[in-house]
Amino acid sequence: MKQDNCIFCRIIAGEIPSYTLYEDEKFKVILDVGPATRGHALILPKDHYANLYELPEETAAEVIKLAKKMIARMTDKLECDGFNIVQNNGETAGQTVNHFHMHLIPRYKNDGEILKYIAGKPGQEELEQIRKTIVE
Repeated sequence: MKQDNCIFCRIIAGEIPSYTLYEDEKFKVILDVGPATRGHALILPKDHYANLYELPEETAAEVIKLAKKMIARMTDKLECDGFNIVQNNGETAGQTVNHFHMHLIPRYKNDGEILKYIAGKPGQEELEQIRKTIVE
């Protein structure tokens, strides 16, 4: 399943060149051409799913297994000090390509990259209200 207007589908189909790190029948892992750090890569399922909401559970589990395999290899080869694994869903969350993908971002001491959020300070009542909203 491919969408003609999807850049990642076109990369997977070989219509757009990429720097491939890994490929099998279900996934392709490529270097990000606009990397946050040296070695920043993307895991792309070969089937088109807009986001995590559409991704089948079995495929989601396989993505995590592949991420683990890739960061172990990349840590060894790139000699990085850690990793961020990032997956955005929806424009508001920072998703810029509507084809599920997972970012593997090697981290190096003093790399200058900042991936963080500002911690909120909700009270106990607000936390309880949110909990009830989600579980009920």
